[in-house]
Amino acid sequence: MKTSLEVEYWVVDTDGDLVAPETLLDVSPGVDPEFVEPMLEIKTTPCESMPELREELLGRIERVADAARRQDKRLVPLATPLSASPAEVPYRETAATDLQRRIVGPTFDDARVCAGTHLHIEQSSVADQLNALTAIDPAFALVTSASHYRGERIHQCARPFLYRRSCYGPCPEQGQLRPYVDSVAEWERRLEADYETFRERALERGVDPARFDDAFDPYEAAWNPVRLRKAMPTVEWRSPDAALPSQVLRLASEVRSVVARADANGTVVDDGSGSRTASDAIVDSNAADEPLRLPAFDTVESVTDAAIRDGLEGTGVRHYLRGLGFTPADYDPLADRMPDGRLTDREARRLRLRAANRLEADLERRRVRAP
Repeated sequence: MKTSLEVEYWVVDTDGDLVAPETLLDVSPGVDPEFVEPMLEIKTTPCESMPELREELLGRIERVADAARRQDKRLVPLATPLSASPAEVPYRETAATDLQRRIVGPTFDDARVCAGTHLHIEQSSVADQLNALTAIDPAFALVTSASHYRGERIHQCARPFLYRRSCYGPCPEQGQLRPYVDSVAEWERRLEADYETFRERALERGVDPARFDDAFDPYEAAWNPVRLRKAMPTVEWRSPDAALPSQVLRLASEVRSVVARADANGTVVDDGSGSRTASDAIVDSNAADEPLRLPAFDTVESVTDAAIRDGLEGTGVRHYLRGLGFTPADYDPLADRMPDGRLTDREARRLRLRAANRLEADLERRRVRAP
């Protein structure tokens, strides 16, 4: 299955203040502006293998990071800027952004302090792929990179809380994790229903129907953790934070393996009737040429909540992820290195620069290993 990645990074100056990327957008293919000014996105083409994906992603990040240093700028792999308020993170004004602000309401401002990673996998057995990505959702805890918002520690995994629970709280169908499906047709029926609900909300808020229809379609008016992309076409997992390149690639490889097993063998949702835990059952099913057994959706939601609150230390999170085939001990989430208390703006700037140092050191280790 061809696989691609999109990683968002903050851009700061040598003092750690957020700045616009400007000409950094021109130094490599696959570098795009994001919907807020001090952020850019680095994305790959669809790659046939993980080695190909690794080389392309790291090469593009290296080019941007090197150009940034020449311009007295740095790339910061954090899920939030830690202390900045939404007002300090200006939008790149577009019609779609303006409409979202009007439709969702004031909480939409929380989206502009969130930087994440998106994994795209080529469509094959689509319903099984969607269900596998839904089950692995708590794996965002493996690479969580920020626990703070406006200087306050809010949760171990701040970004999924801000994005899902706060930003899209008024429109949960557009931003929350959605249940398993039996077919693509079921997914599309639900997508259409959610789109109509979103459109009705827009019209109630005075949005011109023609303007709404021009900006959104059912596939592009959904910002859920798991999405079906029609234009690409891929299944997309949007849950992970911005993180160090090596950690992003490790996670992508493990997720791709889970989805490949689901694609090859199909999936079945565990009904909890046996004596084993759901994750134990998954380990057993992965060892044989049998359908991949997934936990009940209620279990997924429960573990996701624990992961948002406490990361890998959340109740049952490590066991759940090991059951799905992940190796939590191989990860080193940047959020674990953050202080627990309130951050001043000065401390946040220092931590942004420290994260930029770690990103550059991560890239340097690749250079040293290269032949």
